[in-house]
Amino acid sequence: MKINFLKYLLTIASLGFALSVNAQSVTLLQQGNPTSIRGLSVVDDNIAWVSGSKGTIAITHNGGKTWDWQKVKGFETADFRDIEAFSDKEAVIMSSGTPALILKTIDGGANWRVKYRNADTAYFFDAMDFDSPKHGLVLGDPINGKFMLMETNNGGETWSPYKDPPDALPGEAAFAASGTCMRIVKGAIGISSGGTNTRFIYFNITLGSWQYDPLPIVHRKSSQGAFSFAMGSNGGLFVGGDYADDKKVDSVAAVALPKLDATLMYTPIKNGPMGFQSCIEYISGNTFFSTGTPGSNITTDGGKTWTKIDGTSFNVCRKAKRGKLVLLAGNGGKIGVLKL
Repeated sequence: MKINFLKYLLTIASLGFALSVNAQSVTLLQQGNPTSIRGLSVVDDNIAWVSGSKGTIAITHNGGKTWDWQKVKGFETADFRDIEAFSDKEAVIMSSGTPALILKTIDGGANWRVKYRNADTAYFFDAMDFDSPKHGLVLGDPINGKFMLMETNNGGETWSPYKDPPDALPGEAAFAASGTCMRIVKGAIGISSGGTNTRFIYFNITLGSWQYDPLPIVHRKSSQGAFSFAMGSNGGLFVGGDYADDKKVDSVAAVALPKLDATLMYTPIKNGPMGFQSCIEYISGNTFFSTGTPGSNITTDGGKTWTKIDGTSFNVCRKAKRGKLVLLAGNGGKIGVLKL
């Protein structure tokens, strides 16, 4: 019964390319800008956007070599925790904090228009994802026992509450760490949570209902849980841990594999990433790449073994939607590129 989400997410296939284990490295491209970057969207091997604190946005047209920086006029104090870009002209940004904001540009960032605004302090946006240029969702922390979901069907021009948001347990929430605690593919929605409980929450299309699976990742504190997940061609990986104790290596990652009865089996990874990871991205084959404040890690066997390839602190890593470029971003305006 639970094969539906897996079936759709496992269709995220990238153009395969060979990986040289000894050649993997992270190269720093930018740093020194006083902004904390958590939003990153890589359109192709040339175009990418980042978003961060202090109303900061940047775009590259040459694969990250140079960046055009700006502060969104009128929103210089906003913390834009996530961004979704469709081209070098069109992008949507989401802010965390009060007011909750969604803005859009269609002219490369020259002008940004407010598409959603809510001054209610209960609203705190965590992540945004689109499965097509028209359809997207914004995830927020729970309100009255329900995760907050906003939906657009016209490319971010208008937003409405999702008709049937998933339930949340007391003290459970999502993390506005990298924009990857929620992903959607062809209507299938997945959410990784943390806090008092850490779960994989996903919408079963056949049943027309939400499914709730506990994850074997450290939880119980507000700083603990599953911060990010990614699905590949053979299974999925979840990463997180405790951002207040980022060197802790116990229960920071788990693998999800399909069983013979088409359900998902979640297994903790004993020898996983070297500490807290706020983001994970599927690369190709059985290769996943993750990053966090203690550094970046890679697995080429679906999570069985991991190699730490860099000790630089980053918040987010994303692969090109159309291409091979993998970028990273973090505090201090830091931007890096993964060399494979």
